[in-house]
Amino acid sequence: MSPDLWMLLAFAGLLIAGVPVAFSLGLAGAAGILAGLSPAMLATLGTNTYNSIAKYPLIAIPLFILTGLIFERSGVALRLVRFAQALIGPRHGGLALVAVLVCMIMGGMSGSGPADAAAVAMVMLPSMTKAGYPKPFSATLIAASASTAILIPPSVALILYSIVVPGVDLRALFAAGLFPGILAGLALLVPALIVSKRHGWEGGTPAAGAERLRVGETFRQALPALFAPVLILGGLRSGLFTPTEAAVVAVAYGVVVGLFVTRELGVKDLWALFGEAAVISGVVMLIIALAGIFAWAGTMLGTFRHLAEWIISLSDSGVLLLVLIMLAVLAAGMLLDAISIYLIMMPILIPVMQHFEWNPVWFGILLAMNIAIGQFTPPVAVNLMVTTEVAKIRLEQTLGWALLFVVAMAGALALVAVFPDIALWLPRTLGYNVG
Repeated sequence: MSPDLWMLLAFAGLLIAGVPVAFSLGLAGAAGILAGLSPAMLATLGTNTYNSIAKYPLIAIPLFILTGLIFERSGVALRLVRFAQALIGPRHGGLALVAVLVCMIMGGMSGSGPADAAAVAMVMLPSMTKAGYPKPFSATLIAASASTAILIPPSVALILYSIVVPGVDLRALFAAGLFPGILAGLALLVPALIVSKRHGWEGGTPAAGAERLRVGETFRQALPALFAPVLILGGLRSGLFTPTEAAVVAVAYGVVVGLFVTRELGVKDLWALFGEAAVISGVVMLIIALAGIFAWAGTMLGTFRHLAEWIISLSDSGVLLLVLIMLAVLAAGMLLDAISIYLIMMPILIPVMQHFEWNPVWFGILLAMNIAIGQFTPPVAVNLMVTTEVAKIRLEQTLGWALLFVVAMAGALALVAVFPDIALWLPRTLGYNVG
């Protein structure tokens, strides 16, 4: 049996045995080294793990994770919900619309689907349940809407993609994710509103008069939250700071909002949040570090090159292969997190992307949309796990609704695949390099 096969089988076997992804990657890489290289090469393990995380742009990941935690605990989600409810008023599907909009705005602060899902579910689920929405529907809608955080900047997944794929401008990726993220949110909203109206969930007449005053009041309360994405994207566009520096600015802004505007954060709370962000970031960085062993072994053995050549040999049709790759990534997204998928699959997909001359920015957005679908598709469905835990329901109760929203977001993905300018127009207009 070839060393390539030893390494891949070791990785698959460890995953099936329940070994965490990070250790599965590291141990499989070590197995590949022993099978196809000299045992003396095991001395490179320390160097490879260090080199994998010793990259300046990776500083942004723990900082954006901290940003999401700070805004979640600062009462920002509650203020956004109140503003959206006042703006939309009581009507069929009104709270569904609120949930989608708030998830998209929160995604522009945290860059993390699970964090987005947790913050919005805590605020929205009680209100939606009182208004007559079934808990499985509400939990699934919030989980699906929170998946747009992987597209709407700042996105932790897109930061990693820019590191894994050489020559990709992170600013271009951030800009390219904006319209597809909005399109994905709208795609989820259409079936949600249709179903809400059909079942008669929530009702009433649009607010007027005194309600408009409440809109103004809630808008003032929500203004610090609404300004956060403007600050991040505006600073990037103006060149005032780099994406990594934007993460620092976002943390500082979140601290100011929590301590002095909403006043729902104290210094002791910040210390606890720093610890929580460190734990989450440690898990992410451990995956990236140990994936370096797997990547180095796969490169030295030629495993990734062999797999890429095999994929290319399947068909001369770039369209057919793109569809097959999207299906494979969707299947991976049902089982693995975005970071693991990028680290495992991109060394294989980069040669395929280059062979068919696919735009790397556009391809990165397609992958992100596909992974977003996986975040609320059972059996793993990380976002759905969060919202069902908050709702106190079983994951299998959401399966029917999940399939509905998978089809809806798949439609948005197909549009971006057929019309690349949905993703590429904005970064080109802003003058970024899109490859």
